[in-house]
Amino acid sequence: MFRKEIKVMDCTVRDGGLMNNWQFDDDFVRSVYQACVAGGVDYMEIGYRSSESAYSRDEVGPWKFCDNKDLERIVGANDTELKLSAMADIGRIALEDIPQASNSLIDMMRVACYTHQVDKGIALAEHCLEKGYEVTLNIMAVSTVMERDLDEALEDIAKTNIPIVYLVDSFGSMYCEQIQSLMKKYTAKMPGKTIGYHGHNNMQLAFANTIETIIQGANFLDGSILGVGRGAGNCPTELLLSFLKNPKYKMRPILDVIQNKLVPLQQEIDWGYHMPYMLVGSMNEHPRSAMKWMNSEQKDDTVAFYDSLMEDRATLE
Repeated sequence: MFRKEIKVMDCTVRDGGLMNNWQFDDDFVRSVYQACVAGGVDYMEIGYRSSESAYSRDEVGPWKFCDNKDLERIVGANDTELKLSAMADIGRIALEDIPQASNSLIDMMRVACYTHQVDKGIALAEHCLEKGYEVTLNIMAVSTVMERDLDEALEDIAKTNIPIVYLVDSFGSMYCEQIQSLMKKYTAKMPGKTIGYHGHNNMQLAFANTIETIIQGANFLDGSILGVGRGAGNCPTELLLSFLKNPKYKMRPILDVIQNKLVPLQQEIDWGYHMPYMLVGSMNEHPRSAMKWMNSEQKDDTVAFYDSLMEDRATLE
């Protein structure tokens, strides 16, 4: 599979940081950066851009803020082909806390919003465009959205100059038929926009669903090294690079950082295929309850977790 327009975004530090509050040491982040550079990856999402008022530095690491002083310590001037990206969540960043792109090592700002926040998402994305960044708008948790609400959101985005819009399977709950249908909708509702895809791996379908989006024309694709990410994690970057057959992508640097950094990290963080993550994915639910369970002494009692989910559903009914 080769299409020169396709760009790969590695989310190892940003999405993986959801599992340890972005408390990666500099050597880990630098190693991921160097692997992405040597591996020919197009973009590295190195963290979030957030306001100091939204989070305490006593609780979260520097990659929740992506200040230039921290970025410089890792990447220097980033005189490479690799572009750096940061994510901005609605309500977690003030407009004045986003510097001009000319004064930042960040090349791309990715604005994340839910459909009910799409007006705020558009405003923040356009603000970032005005400040000189490349910009994407990522619509989260679309598996939970009513079709009419999604249609209206896409129609609103179509009227903007935001160039890239992401389909996001936040709960890792969707099958390829749903992905195919949504890709057709995104393409029809937003002609001229580039479509991206970010998938979680609760149902072990992140890679397969990413391939489906490629077939349907998506040209921005997210992955993370060894699949590290929230809960079940993401589409593994190494699988994606091996599939794309683009000669600029090199596997050895990615394998090296897997062996020396990601495999040891697995001894500290339980991401990947675990039954609680599978269960919430199959039920199209947010993984927060599974993450809490995995951090408890009951983590291996899958039946008890399943029973708790069923009790919660019965209460809601």
